[in-house]
Amino acid sequence: MNPQSSVAQPQIQKKFHNNRVLNFYAGPGALPLPVLERVHAELFNFKGTGMSVMELSHRSQEIQDIIDDSAERIKRLMSLDDQFEIIFLQGGGSLQFLMVPMNFSQPGEEIDYIDTGYWAGKAIRAAQSLGRDLKIIASSSDCNYTYVPDLNQIHPRPGAKFIHLCSNNTVVGTQFHSFPAFTIPVVADMSSDFMSKPIDVSNLSVIYAHAQKNVGLAGTTIVLIRREMLTKIYDNLPEFLDYRTHIKSKSNYHTPPCFSIYITWQILRWIEEDIGGLKQLEKINEKKASLLYNFIDATPLFHCAIAPASRSQMNVVFTLPNESLEKQFIYETSQAGIIGVAGHRIRGGCRASLYNGVTLEAVETLIEFMDEFAKQHSF
Repeated sequence: MNPQSSVAQPQIQKKFHNNRVLNFYAGPGALPLPVLERVHAELFNFKGTGMSVMELSHRSQEIQDIIDDSAERIKRLMSLDDQFEIIFLQGGGSLQFLMVPMNFSQPGEEIDYIDTGYWAGKAIRAAQSLGRDLKIIASSSDCNYTYVPDLNQIHPRPGAKFIHLCSNNTVVGTQFHSFPAFTIPVVADMSSDFMSKPIDVSNLSVIYAHAQKNVGLAGTTIVLIRREMLTKIYDNLPEFLDYRTHIKSKSNYHTPPCFSIYITWQILRWIEEDIGGLKQLEKINEKKASLLYNFIDATPLFHCAIAPASRSQMNVVFTLPNESLEKQFIYETSQAGIIGVAGHRIRGGCRASLYNGVTLEAVETLIEFMDEFAKQHSF
């Protein structure tokens, strides 16, 4: 169907704030409106400095206070004690694909990975480029990544230095919902579900997350490292790529992405002070996902192929009966002010990302639009 078709577009009552669209992009994702309003209020004069955060010296006490308070808020929100070091780095999750194996293994040593699709595959290829003895110990490629492997049935090699997994898979719409104990350290790429709910960290040794999904902007990556793992880091690393360098310098070894960290700090404040913590945020995120999945499952025009037990609460993927109708749907959503519902370029279909900044009202409006679209295009 041509996007310029004369078929009447579904009509929805727009409830948008100040002509803003509803943002369902997979990343950078929607930011909470209260955060944007606070940033706007402080943009020209942060805490009486007469300057924007973007203008402050990274060596200033104001910037270091933002970094330190962000780390402390993460500890409080996640109920961590001092067992974890928390640092803020650059390079996105992609740099962590290299830093993790460089810090915790040497060429020829065993490292185990779980393959759950696009981003897990990138992490695997990055580690392989370093000459490690990498083994994919579980994969969901047999069913086109429409599920996540059962971690209770996975057996890492006893000599492996760590096992690596991606907790939430943005491209394919799957998610691990718990993390059982293994006999070796577990490294989790949580880039797209970090700070979206409480998690049990007792079985995790390293967590990393680039911020532009749930807790900030592109430009900063949050890394949590269990202190006992620092004894496993190999010497003779390039200084910049050694986690200990950034821990020692309190995330200020070189010019940090000050504004990106500042946005993370504002979102952490919003989660803690406005929402009331991760348990309350989890309830909101669960309701958003449940509403959308229930509607899709009950509506013949839309189909989600992901196994129910593996479905992501962050990235809801779905298809329509044919590509032409999908293009029409994506076009009409954009005309209605609903942005970012096209699937990943390598996967196709449709996707709605329900990150922390996406409101329940936004999801309800999307469902209202989808319901009207389904009535006009019934099969």
